[in-house]
Amino acid sequence: MARMIDLEKVRNIGIMAHIDAGKTTVTERILFYTGRSHKIGEVHDGKAQMDWMKQEQERGITITSAATTCYWKDRRINIIDTPGHVDFTVEVERSLRILDGAVAIFCAVGGVEPQSETVWRQSDKYKVPKLAFINKMDRVGADFFSVVKAIEADLGANVIPLQIPIGAEDNFHGIIDLIEMKAYIYDDDSMGKNFHVEEIPDDYKEVAKDYHHIMVEKAVELEDTLMEKYLESEDKIEKDELIAAIRKGTIANKIVPVLCGSAFKNKGVQRLLDAVTSYLPSPADLPGVEGSDPDDPEKKLKRNACDSEPFSALAFKVQADPHMGKLVYFRVYSGSLDAGSYVINVTKGRKERIGRILQMHANQRESRSNIYAGDIAAAIGLDHTVTGDTLSCLENQILLEAIEFPAPVIAISIKSGSRTDQDKLGKALMKLSEEDPTFSVHSDKETEETVISGMGELHLEVIVDRLKHEFSVVADVGQPKVAFKETILNSIEQEYKHSKQTGGRGQYGHVVMNVSPSKPGEGFEFTNSIKGGAIPKEYIPAIEKGLIEVMKKGVYAGFSVVDVKVELVDGSYHEVDSSELAFKLAARECFKKAFMKSEPVLLEPHMSLEITTPEEYVGSVVGHICSKRGKVLGIETKGSTQVVSCEAPLSEMFGYATTLRSLTSGRASYSMHFEKYVEVPFEIAEKVIEDKKRAENK
Repeated sequence: MARMIDLEKVRNIGIMAHIDAGKTTVTERILFYTGRSHKIGEVHDGKAQMDWMKQEQERGITITSAATTCYWKDRRINIIDTPGHVDFTVEVERSLRILDGAVAIFCAVGGVEPQSETVWRQSDKYKVPKLAFINKMDRVGADFFSVVKAIEADLGANVIPLQIPIGAEDNFHGIIDLIEMKAYIYDDDSMGKNFHVEEIPDDYKEVAKDYHHIMVEKAVELEDTLMEKYLESEDKIEKDELIAAIRKGTIANKIVPVLCGSAFKNKGVQRLLDAVTSYLPSPADLPGVEGSDPDDPEKKLKRNACDSEPFSALAFKVQADPHMGKLVYFRVYSGSLDAGSYVINVTKGRKERIGRILQMHANQRESRSNIYAGDIAAAIGLDHTVTGDTLSCLENQILLEAIEFPAPVIAISIKSGSRTDQDKLGKALMKLSEEDPTFSVHSDKETEETVISGMGELHLEVIVDRLKHEFSVVADVGQPKVAFKETILNSIEQEYKHSKQTGGRGQYGHVVMNVSPSKPGEGFEFTNSIKGGAIPKEYIPAIEKGLIEVMKKGVYAGFSVVDVKVELVDGSYHEVDSSELAFKLAARECFKKAFMKSEPVLLEPHMSLEITTPEEYVGSVVGHICSKRGKVLGIETKGSTQVVSCEAPLSEMFGYATTLRSLTSGRASYSMHFEKYVEVPFEIAEKVIEDKKRAENK
């Protein structure tokens, strides 16, 4: 079966922004105008179509990135609605990895907020072309021009306004299209659905002329042939030439077109859809995806967005669906795929069968018999596939670059009342950890507790909520615990001999190793430098296994060990008494001794905070951060507010939302994300170790 729509007419876009900038409302309007939904859903009513999870409707925030497909003027637009809350940053990261373009939404009052900076930087990392949409032009304090300046100054973007607003706040009633030099006036009675085009009002002619000139100037810089025309006369440049130059500059990431409107009042969304189809790239406009040969990782391969190339796709999201089972969302980079056919999961080296292919519309779905290059869909039947895995045809395999995810920094213990609930809890947690790579589950054998870890308090709160509503598991939750780590500051050479004679065959393992610290974030490195067969080769894996086991449990205080190098330099063995077990035990004990002699220290996660507060509360906000072992990195003025940038240990920041509310009478907001691991001061480390021992002895 041939593809339904040409590749040039496909747009894979994401909608990204700070929390509360109106992302989901914009998406709802897009679905309404493209005929995907007949009734507009509102976030504040808990009826938004894209926010279909119960937790999203209750909180009015987007948690999972929902994929949907719609059509606008014979173009197919696949939209991924991503969350703005920093605890769900992984959702943004994985979505940006597979998108061709993005719409960045800014609030006309708040402007460039902390999380909008984070998502903007993430999109720059993946070189995603962008449009900016300045939303909420009808709100008190809306200022289009200051937000444009902030996008330039704070995000370093080369912006090119294609529209300017007519009026602001209550008086916002239309936009001026700077390419057509016409005014679009929205009819308030129809909630902005109907509009008429007229000449630019007299009092806006001058400013429209100025901004038209700026737009033309920026556009011709991108196209040499236009520059010659422009130098002769600005009026000679045709509308189509302008659009082509702006499109070329947007796709090359050299400029960011800016539009404005009020999604809630339905003003400007149709023009935004026009801009998406005019300026953002189709999969065919972008260079092919790069990967490597799974048999020879040094050999680089490339796949172009073309149906005739070998099939390749990246799984970017896994979802546990109560009715359908495991859904795997994937983006097809090349080739085509039929439902019922086999693919290979190159990451895992396993053959999998595609049961059904589904085109998603938020949480409604439509079956497809096949899918082509540039498409985004979900599949049932991929039991072994997780986020970041590459899917490929059985011959001509390619391994695409995986998505990297940060390690969880906060943990809580969780248990359910009855034995049956305990089994249900285990199954539910497994499904949730498959969905979310930044969420992990492990059992603490000593305390017999199930411990779940995530990126922040809200992240874990939502997980517990989902257990209750989606999986009908009511669980008791312990106090949040910080994921401390252990490392060393010095190097040492250590020897250990494990020798036991217990009647019959004995045990003998003898190792000599150099243990030294490695750079932060480098993890564990094991080197075998044994010469002349002092320890036979078959025992080396057992030695490494013993080291990994002891590092997981920890030596100094029972937290996992990171950033350590171990070099195995010497040892000896016994013809009869040596075994894998003996060498594993020898390695463990040798490492423990070495670790305790090498100045062991505790590390704790430090968070990066941005607090936006009215000026009168700056003193109390800064004072509180300093009292929590935090340090202020800078304070800058943004409009009538102050933005305090600081760092603080996660262990001191539990319940910060409530504290900040009481410090500032509810007028401040903040965003917080994991920054790095830092050494814990000695007296605090002692207290942490004491508390841990006390908890274990209970």
